[in-house]
Amino acid sequence: MKPTDPRDPDTFHRVVDCQWACPAHTPVPEYIRLIAAGRPADAYMVNWRSNVFPGILGRTCDRPCEPACRRGRVEENNGAVPGESRPEPVAICRLKRVAADLKGDVSARMPKPAERPNGRRIACVGAGPSSLTVARDLAPLGYAVTVFEADPKAGGFMRTQVPRFRLPEEVIDEETGYVLDLGVTFLGNHRITSMRDLLAQGFDAVFVGSGAPRGRDLDIPGRQEAAAQIHVGLDWLANVYFGHVTKVGKRVIVLGGGNTAMDCCRSARRLGGEEVKVIVRSGFDEMKASPWEKEDAMHEGIPILDCRVPKSFVHASGRLTGMTFEKVRAEYDASGRRKLVPTGEEDEFHACDEVLIAVGQENAFPWIERDLGIDFDQWGMPVVDKVTHQSTLPHVLFGGDAAFGPKNIIWAVAHGHAAAVSIDRMLHGEDPKQRPAPDVSLLSQKMGIHEWSYDNAVSDDERYKVPWSEAAKKLDSIRVEVELGFDAATALKETQRCLNCDVQTVFTKDKCIECDACVDICPTDCITFTANGDEADLRARLTAPALNADQPLYVSEPLKTHRVMVKDEDVCLHCGLCAERCPTGAWDMQKFLLLETQAGPRCRDAKKKEAA
Repeated sequence: MKPTDPRDPDTFHRVVDCQWACPAHTPVPEYIRLIAAGRPADAYMVNWRSNVFPGILGRTCDRPCEPACRRGRVEENNGAVPGESRPEPVAICRLKRVAADLKGDVSARMPKPAERPNGRRIACVGAGPSSLTVARDLAPLGYAVTVFEADPKAGGFMRTQVPRFRLPEEVIDEETGYVLDLGVTFLGNHRITSMRDLLAQGFDAVFVGSGAPRGRDLDIPGRQEAAAQIHVGLDWLANVYFGHVTKVGKRVIVLGGGNTAMDCCRSARRLGGEEVKVIVRSGFDEMKASPWEKEDAMHEGIPILDCRVPKSFVHASGRLTGMTFEKVRAEYDASGRRKLVPTGEEDEFHACDEVLIAVGQENAFPWIERDLGIDFDQWGMPVVDKVTHQSTLPHVLFGGDAAFGPKNIIWAVAHGHAAAVSIDRMLHGEDPKQRPAPDVSLLSQKMGIHEWSYDNAVSDDERYKVPWSEAAKKLDSIRVEVELGFDAATALKETQRCLNCDVQTVFTKDKCIECDACVDICPTDCITFTANGDEADLRARLTAPALNADQPLYVSEPLKTHRVMVKDEDVCLHCGLCAERCPTGAWDMQKFLLLETQAGPRCRDAKKKEAA
């Protein structure tokens, strides 16, 4: 294998699994250490730079960072007892909320509106997370950003589709307010009905962050006859938010297996539904809803019935009385594609008074004329460059659900950052396809012969549970927040479970005397000195075979004996014992910090910066 290049930002970035997995590349271990140090405001600002909405995401994020967390993998490989509960990752999302809850007043630390406009005007369609991120990044640079929103207040689906028992309104008001206070012009109750008319207003760039506003319907027998008791879930949730819906029937069926279905069933339970059930086509483990969303629904007494395909709405005298379902099982072909096959059992009937359909979302762009130079694909989606977010009309960009279909808030934020860079480069006459390198630092944490500036002890604690409020347990209010969040003491304990994966074990081959002291001391057997070879061969010959091919090996240049040092990054604890034991200082613990370069002077071409 070729030696690992420590100058490549991805070399150590991939070792920080949580940050690598985060679409916005939030430096997770950095803010967790700040919480542990009693500095929640600093932790909040680290988050705010990357993900813009720490308080919102600390409650609602889909948490791609947590399945990637090394903590669970290390425990599985080092002593987890088979048959017991699976080791759990650090509660990264809930610690983000801690930073938001305990930060105090950070308004003075926010950027100020630009002193002088730069003469460029930007339109953002929709006031959801992607548009607000574009506005947050560009307004302080002097761009005149106008955000158009069909609803009265900013937030988009974060406000109208996420129930208040998960996300309090004051949190949305605060974090959208930080963006709007940057000199952004917000036009609420202003639905854009024509892209042609918008372009005629002379904006230098238009960003479309209008989400996927249309919920899919279900056209099966009985749909029209019982329409009064059948609702599309997205519309229903919005009607609940605006107060148009205040109660439901006693027996409610929710169709679908995503997070919207979970929000629908839990909302229905609080609005008077006594017998609420979720019925989904797929198997339970294949549902798109996050595992914790399913757990919360079942904890509130809502059963989830899987492998049932809806066949008809049953009605009498114009009123819904129930639904019939065909029972199926999943079969997979050689390529892994799933097919639902009828089991042959008799169809099931489930009585109900109302049905909420949450079987997916889709985009709707009737307001974009098709003769403007904006191409659409066969599914009615705009053709969007996945790097620059530009459409085929280069100064019109798309992000969030409007660009590539429904995902989640953190992806929308990442799209907003990327689109803002494209707009900034484009309007400075530079190629948006050339992306700025991240800001990277690698600093030794050595404070003495065997001391480090971070706490390298590894806590054996299991993941701490977030308590629920007593009032929320009654399930009688749609507005009482369910989770209380960690208090400061519990948050401190949870921070100690983090393995500080950003503090890297950096090896200097010229200092190594090949004494194998590091091999002897390593608690996870992740260091090996051996002859080089191809990757498959080398992985099998390590002290402990490196089985996770998704995590690259750390390979040194040839040593004096012609062997190489090979380290399996997958199970390293970052405990620093190798560096403490090394008699020559060949190992060092160095903190790696990567910050994505956002819109502004640093994202532009170096030669032009020098000329300026």
